[in-house]
Amino acid sequence: MELIDYLRQTQSEVRDLLNERMDLPGEPYPFPESVFTEVMMQHMAEVGMTFEPEVCHFDAKIGRYNVRLSGYALSDDVDQLDLFVSLYSDVEDIEYIPKTEAIRAADYCLRFVSMCAEQKLSSKMDDSTEAYQVAFTIESAYSSLEQIRVYVLTDRVAKEKQFKSREVNGKTIKLEIMDIERLFRHTSAGKPRDELIVNFEELAGGPLPCVWVPGQMSEYDYAMTVIPGEALRSIYDKYGPRILEANVRSFLSVTGKVNKGIRDTLKDEPERFMAYNNGLVIVADEVRMETAADGSPGITWLKGMQVVNGGQTSASLYFTKKRNPEIDLSRVRIPAKLIVLRSNKVSDEEQLIADISRYANSQNAVKQSDFAANHLLHVAIESHALRTYCPDGVSRWFYERASGSYKVMLEREGTTPAKQRQLKASIPPARKITKPDMAKFLGIWDQKPDQVSLGAQKYFMKFMETASDFRWESGEAEPTLDDYKKLVSKAILFKTATKLIRPRYQAFQGNITTYTLSLLSMKIGDQLDLDKIWEAQDLSQKLKDQIVAWSAEVHKQLHSSASGRMVSEWAKKPECWGWIKAVKFSEPLTHIPECN
Repeated sequence: MELIDYLRQTQSEVRDLLNERMDLPGEPYPFPESVFTEVMMQHMAEVGMTFEPEVCHFDAKIGRYNVRLSGYALSDDVDQLDLFVSLYSDVEDIEYIPKTEAIRAADYCLRFVSMCAEQKLSSKMDDSTEAYQVAFTIESAYSSLEQIRVYVLTDRVAKEKQFKSREVNGKTIKLEIMDIERLFRHTSAGKPRDELIVNFEELAGGPLPCVWVPGQMSEYDYAMTVIPGEALRSIYDKYGPRILEANVRSFLSVTGKVNKGIRDTLKDEPERFMAYNNGLVIVADEVRMETAADGSPGITWLKGMQVVNGGQTSASLYFTKKRNPEIDLSRVRIPAKLIVLRSNKVSDEEQLIADISRYANSQNAVKQSDFAANHLLHVAIESHALRTYCPDGVSRWFYERASGSYKVMLEREGTTPAKQRQLKASIPPARKITKPDMAKFLGIWDQKPDQVSLGAQKYFMKFMETASDFRWESGEAEPTLDDYKKLVSKAILFKTATKLIRPRYQAFQGNITTYTLSLLSMKIGDQLDLDKIWEAQDLSQKLKDQIVAWSAEVHKQLHSSASGRMVSEWAKKPECWGWIKAVKFSEPLTHIPECN
């Protein structure tokens, strides 16, 4: 696939989402730029570049300054913040974005940050909006934020992907562009690592001495080396979680006992760090070698460097130094095993990386849910989806067992524009269910809205940790055909509720939808005939009215119980669901056709 093809595919994805979320005929909601923002942020989250992102549109003139925000992502510990501002042009051909335009957009978003840092923004905003909640949270937490990044998102191509960092109230704000070219590299080119170039002559003052074993009979070369602590800190400072993209643990928490041990060793016995630490396993696409100071082979440069084991070590070393500047990393050394890939086939390379990551992490408590695509549960759902047509006998739902397989199916089978249109008509994007979607639909129906509100990836991992104990409504460990149809009915409930709720509220529509449907399950779930939803592939107007009615009550209760906290954060707490369950809601409507 070429860049132009990927651009048009992305624009098609944006249009498909717009059509799916059509509120009224001919009146799309939300704006195309917001959908584009969502698409870009989700791709970034999938490759580990950001956290659980949220669309949040704010565009205003405050005083004499333009202030803009398109989305945000906040770490669980509220110590890392990503802000996004979009420049969407809906172009069908490759166009370049002027540097001045990109910098201007970044400045508008920087003003959002700077006004929050000065405690001057939230007081000028409507407190019922999500942007107000974001501003209020940043104002409250600014002093404890350890990393702030501003991304300009665009469907055009930028010649420069990074700008000079800015200082705002004593904190460094990184400025980057995620343009369509960079997104293409991360998602379609199969080489999300190719932008990561590490020069050890600059970071460590010279080549890293190593034991070098050329792979004469294998698809990789091998080396054992030692990385200075300050060099590893600098690498993580520059690339952040991207250095862990090939690590199956890259989405896992960087807090806990392991990190406490790392912190204490760095503080109290830095020279013993190498003796205590298991070290890193690193893969790279290319290496440059020279002679080190001791006459041994030396590593001067790596391209496509990825830490596939030792992600906690890398992140903890960086954050420990950040929180304790007095720590001297000059005495710290980290042992490292380096594997330089030599295969010419990207698929072979990626499989080798996955296997290295799996086995390198086997000494840690990595659950098999981290490699979930081949789990029997997902294989069974995919099998039902491939063989089961909707009641009209023409259309089907698509279960995306492997990430990106829906696009692959369209490319493989839609060999002509006519076939593409036919495929999208019979299996539209609105009828795609991803693995995290599946977990979310089941979690909502099982009345776990607080856990689902943790975010798609986090709840999916939580779900898969107990998948071996999960039982479907049939009582079986693997879904039957009837279970599959009920899963689709829950998908229809969620997608329809989203379409009903999204235009009615200015903020936190996702949390309102999740809690409303869990309330629906609690109140009338045992009366609801999901088979009727499968047969109709829609909800009756009476059931839609019920969802709308309870959503208004849920919206009110979420805000009143949050007591000034950001609703999206409050919704993650078990206490929030406890509050909602204890409230006396209006009685269910009578004569809902789906109710027995």
